[in-house]
This record gives sequence, structure tokens and C-alpha cells, in this order.
Amino acid sequence: MNNIWFRIRPAFRRLALWIGIALAIWAPLAWLQTGSASAHAVLERSVPEPGERMEEGPAAVELHFNEAVESDVGSIAVLDDRSNPVTEARPEAPGDRKSLRLPLPELKEGRYTVSYKVVSADGHPVSGSYVFVVGNPPASPDASAFDLHKQVGHEGHGGYGAEKQLTVEQFIMYTIRVLYYAALLLAAGIMLWYALSKGRQPALEPWLAKWGLYGMRALLTGTLLYVFMSTRELMEGLPLADWGSLLLSTSVGQIWLSLLLLAAVGFAVMKAGRIAALLWTAALLAVESLNGHAAAMEPKAMTVAADFVHLLAAAVWVGGLTLLLALWFGDRKEAGRFAPAFSNAAWLSVALLALSGIGLTVYFMPGWDYLFYTPWGTLLLIKSALVLLVMIVGVLLRLRVRKGHFPKGTLLKMDGILMALIIVIAAIFTSISPLPENEPVNWHQMGEEMHVTVRISPNVPGDNKFTVKVWLPEDVGTPKSVALRLLSEDRPESGPIDIPLEPYEDDEFDAFDGFVKATYRSEGPYLPYAGRWIAEVRVLDRDDNERVKRHPFRNY
Repeated sequence: MNNIWFRIRPAFRRLALWIGIALAIWAPLAWLQTGSASAHAVLERSVPEPGERMEEGPAAVELHFNEAVESDVGSIAVLDDRSNPVTEARPEAPGDRKSLRLPLPELKEGRYTVSYKVVSADGHPVSGSYVFVVGNPPASPDASAFDLHKQVGHEGHGGYGAEKQLTVEQFIMYTIRVLYYAALLLAAGIMLWYALSKGRQPALEPWLAKWGLYGMRALLTGTLLYVFMSTRELMEGLPLADWGSLLLSTSVGQIWLSLLLLAAVGFAVMKAGRIAALLWTAALLAVESLNGHAAAMEPKAMTVAADFVHLLAAAVWVGGLTLLLALWFGDRKEAGRFAPAFSNAAWLSVALLALSGIGLTVYFMPGWDYLFYTPWGTLLLIKSALVLLVMIVGVLLRLRVRKGHFPKGTLLKMDGILMALIIVIAAIFTSISPLPENEPVNWHQMGEEMHVTVRISPNVPGDNKFTVKVWLPEDVGTPKSVALRLLSEDRPESGPIDIPLEPYEDDEFDAFDGFVKATYRSEGPYLPYAGRWIAEVRVLDRDDNERVKRHPFRNY
């Protein structure tokens, strides 16, 4: 017996040795593995809190973690409602290294996103995002901001730009709009040239009086047609008695009445002298500035002022070019005398047109890529190309005039054609929305392992309603947890925004045989800025199996 034990004892020793080595290796790994669940830093508290609404902006953002983080690695960013950083400052780390503080400048009213990506002391990355609100910011403008039906409290005919095909009535309305816009610029332009030229070029005054009369007749006719057709469109389906309420009780109607009044008194203004002509022109263009896209944007004073400068420059150019063309066909010698004055004014006018147009586009468009999303942007690009051609023709005309030659007829005709095209495009695109129209997200996907529905309404930057429905097979049962996250495709470096879902009783008839349904919803400012997003639904069943579905969407 002892002999046998003596022979097998070395084998036991070797086995014990290998078991000891295995235990020595496995023990720390097991400790690390079990400890890893709590080794990563977790955001325990933040100032401001996720979803918090504040009367005034915070002096700083504070993030408090359960473990130490590396303050010199990673980043914290606070983004405004256009996803632009509000500060370039670096976060500060107190002595405990478990918190970070990012000083902030004074924040105005708006929705702000805190996006953080830091590294915990054990080397693991930690990231996330959340939203807080300062004040009571207005909804971000989209196509609905330019809907006159909503402005007058009559929404019975769909959203702005709801019609996808051009109807006969819309074609007539666009035609009248072009006639009105051309008449307004012509009448205002001739009146300006009358005020600038009176007493300086006596031979020009008969031409100014003649074309001033043409302009006033066209303005009165165009304004009557424009106001009538616009009122008819807004009050469709309502009694005729309500037309008076529209014109007298709404800002839109009062603007239209003011335009009609100015068009009617314009005939007497040219006889009243230069000062009256300048005041009338300023009033006409100021009222028209309140009758368009500029009045629907913020800050209103700045956009309306830029639109006024834009209209003023356009009027000088249109009125002067019309007068120069009339003189060229009727009195070449007088055309030669008028050409230098027009050349100087036209060059300044086109420069102001370009600068004010760029300024208005910057205010209207959240980004330059928006020019490719709507017909408004397409028309603006075409108009910009035509203005560039006008500048080239203007340079050629200016060179001839400076050399003492008569303006060349071919160049003048080309300038006139370009002017007509620009007026047509400007008249159309000032009556359509510069921004795309947001549509609610209503996504449903079927699958053998899970059905899922996600609804986001109205799908605008700011407050939204979120609904998530999940169907799992009956043998799997109801989910253990359901999470909805929003991930920004435009800012992939930002962490996901978690939507705090709450269960609710759903009374919709949408059952599926062999599946059980769970429904959740939330409401709040969890969609902070416009752009491309991914809605990610993460479902954990009772056996801790995770199912993930993603759906891309965008808003403006």
C-alpha cells in the first residue's frame, strides 16, 4: 500500500500545483469581473438636473460621479438650441476628483444640452447627455411659423405648404403676387428717383411723372387684387361678414389696409414735393417689410430692418433701370445723361441687396444645408445666380458710361430681362416657407422576436410627446425594462439622451396574436435642437436578453 502511494504521490503533487496556479490566476480575474459592475464611474447627481426648467441660467454645470474621474481627459459641452457650444472654457475639478464643474456665461432663454464624455480613474469611458431649459423659450420656427391661417386663427385648410401640387388657384395667386411685387418696387423706385432728381434734371421730370403715374396705377390694381385673393384664401368657407373682422381685427388685415391706403394716396404724393415722396416711400416699404417672412422671425426688429433695406435697394434698382430703359427707347441723349447717376446708384443698390439678402438668409436658415431642403432655397440659389449676372452686366455698363459712351442696348435689354426674372422669383419665394415642415415620427416595425412602435409628436426642437409600444412573444412575457434613447447623428461625439419613460394604460386596438404588449410614454424637452437623430429602443426581457431597434428621423 505504501508502495502504491509512493508511486502516485508525485502525480497528486503535480495536480495540486496546477490547481494552485489556476486558482492564483482565476481569483484576481474573478474579483475584477465581479467588481467591474461597480468599477465604472456613474453620474449620481447634476446641476442643473435633467429636464429641469429654470427661471435664470445657471452659473455653471456640475457633474457629480460616484467614483473619481480624470479631469484632464474627455470633455463637457453645453450646446444651445442650434447645437452650438455656449462656452470654450475647460471644466474644473475639485479636490475629491469625483465631480466636474464647467463655468458658463450668462445664458438667455432657450433649451440647452449638457453633453459629457469623461474617463473614470480606472480608465473606462463614461458618456451621456441631458437637457435643461432656461425661461420659457418659444417653439423653434419651421414652416408653420409662416402660416397665415394660424396667424388669423383659421386653421381649417391644412398646414403651410400642405399642397404638394400647384393648383390653378395657386397659379393665379402667384401671378397676382408677381404683379403686386413688381408694381410695388416700380412705384417706390420711381418715387425715390423723383425725390432725388427733382430740381436737378428738369428734362427728366416729364418722364418721372409719366412713369410715376404708371407705377401708381399698377400698385393700386396689384394691391387690390392681392388683398382680395389673399383674404379669399384665408376666409374660405367662412361667411362674408367675417372678412371685415379679418381686415380690422388682425395684424395681417391691418397691414393690407395700410397698403391699400398708401396705394390710393400715392397719386397725390408726387405733387406734394420731395419730402412727401420720401416719407411715402419709406412708409410703403416699411409696411411691406411687416408683410413677409421677416416679421415671423426673431429678433423681429433686426429682420424687419434688414428686409426694409433689401426692399429699398431693390426699389432704387428697379425704378432706375425701368426709367433708363424708357429713356433709351424714347430719348437716347437723356438716357446718356441719366446713365452715370443710375450706374452709381445701381452698384450700391446691388451691393446692399446682396448683403441684406445674405443677412436674412443667415437668420432664416439654421444652416446653409437648409437651402437644399425646400423650393424656397432652390429659388434663392437661382436668384443669387441671376444677381451675379446682374453684377457682371452692371460692370460692363459702368465701364461704357465712364468712357463717355451711350449705354449699349444689348446690355440694357439683358439687364431688364434679368430684373424681370429676379422680380418673378422674389415674388414667389417671399410667399412660400423658407423652412421645411416638420412631421411627427410614427414608426412601427414587425419582427418574429419583437414588434415595436415609436411616436414622437410634433417632432420639433423643444417639448414633445414620446410613446413607445413593445410586443414580445407570450412565452417571453412582458419586458423587464424598456428604454428610449435619442442619439444625434450630427454630433456623434455627444452621449445619448435618455427619455424617462413611464408605463400607461393604452386603449388602442393594436393587439397581435401570440404577443403581449407593454406601453410607455413621456413628455418633455428631450429633443433639444434640430437635426438628424436616431431613436433607439432597448428592451430587456425577464431572462435579461436585450433586444435593440433603431430608427433614423430628422426635424428642422
